[in-house]
Amino acid sequence: MPGDNVSAMEGSWKIGEEFHIDKDMGFALPNPLEELPHTYAPWISIARNLPVLIENGQLRAEVEKLSQLSIDELRGHKLQRLAHLVLGYITMAYVWNRGDEDVCKVLPRNIAVPYCELSKKLGLPPILVYADCVLANWKKKDPNGPLTYENMEILFSFPGGDCGKGFFLVSLLVENAAASAIKEIPILFNAMQHQDQDALKKALGEITSCLCKAREVFKQIHTHVDPNEFFNVLRIYLSGWKGNARLPDGLLYEGVWDTPKQYAGGSAGQSSIFQCFDVLLGIQHNTGEKFAASFLQDMRQYMPPAHRDFLQSLEKQPSLREFVLSNGDPDLKAVYNDCVRAMVSLRKYHKTIVKSYIVKPGEEKRMQNQTSADPSEQENKGTGGTEVLSFLKAVLCTTEKCLLKED
Repeated sequence: MPGDNVSAMEGSWKIGEEFHIDKDMGFALPNPLEELPHTYAPWISIARNLPVLIENGQLRAEVEKLSQLSIDELRGHKLQRLAHLVLGYITMAYVWNRGDEDVCKVLPRNIAVPYCELSKKLGLPPILVYADCVLANWKKKDPNGPLTYENMEILFSFPGGDCGKGFFLVSLLVENAAASAIKEIPILFNAMQHQDQDALKKALGEITSCLCKAREVFKQIHTHVDPNEFFNVLRIYLSGWKGNARLPDGLLYEGVWDTPKQYAGGSAGQSSIFQCFDVLLGIQHNTGEKFAASFLQDMRQYMPPAHRDFLQSLEKQPSLREFVLSNGDPDLKAVYNDCVRAMVSLRKYHKTIVKSYIVKPGEEKRMQNQTSADPSEQENKGTGGTEVLSFLKAVLCTTEKCLLKED
């Protein structure tokens, strides 16, 4: 497996190119492409005009008119990632349309066949995933300018105005802030190997700093994403067909499978960055919180295979937590705990965001529709199909339990 090919030259553990981790962008796709070959212009045209087509009631008719295209001209990772993003947007729009009760249970073969073939080639499921809408859905306005919200744009949009732009770009910027810590991981393992306490403490301190920065960046969501727009509009288009009452059996991919398939919608659980630091710090969610562990493990199947391989390679490395425990250095233990506390802080903040953007709007909606018996209203479910607040509480609890008792 690629995860076994970590370089070990001169006793040094390194992050190899096979993991598709960029030195500046981390797990995000650096400089995503914006154009597909001319053959696929009809796909791009629909994806770029989704909000208008949905508003005018033309979206499904336009999709159904498309010719079934071969994916043979989609050569190279970046081109394939762009096509997967485009087909993901089209699929979500086709299934959910105006976000009312008019849900489509069958994805027509002219989209389903190339989408599933491309997904198989990329090792991703045929649904819009975090690696699409966050990691590969961005560009700089000024290519030479900074990676800031003001200098960035998303490639494709759903209905809801700038809500999608805010949600996807802030998620990317949080990812990018934390990604700066990835380069510290080889330093950390090498310091453990050579019993270099100072280098280990410095690397842990840098990781803590990056995680704290990520939490600060997360605050931008309040500026750029309206809770009601997110809950009532954008969230619908990010929802999958696993654990969703509106599509209890899943979605039928016409011309590919004879029975419907269930896939979770895009979720922060599909981000490799925070699972990466869970592994590194020895935060094991299968300790007493089995459903959280199961969900996180399942979410790895929604990550690019190279990123899954990286997580597996990390799991094969010596345990940092055990090293700190056996070392007996109170200063090292304190620095390790600072790092865990930074993860705790991030997760607490994530929980407050979920309360503001899912729980509170959901309660308001229930109060407005007290007579509604609509089983499809899943107010407290995240786009990944899980009971999001319960999940976050479980993950937070496990993270807090990872703190070491200090002398």
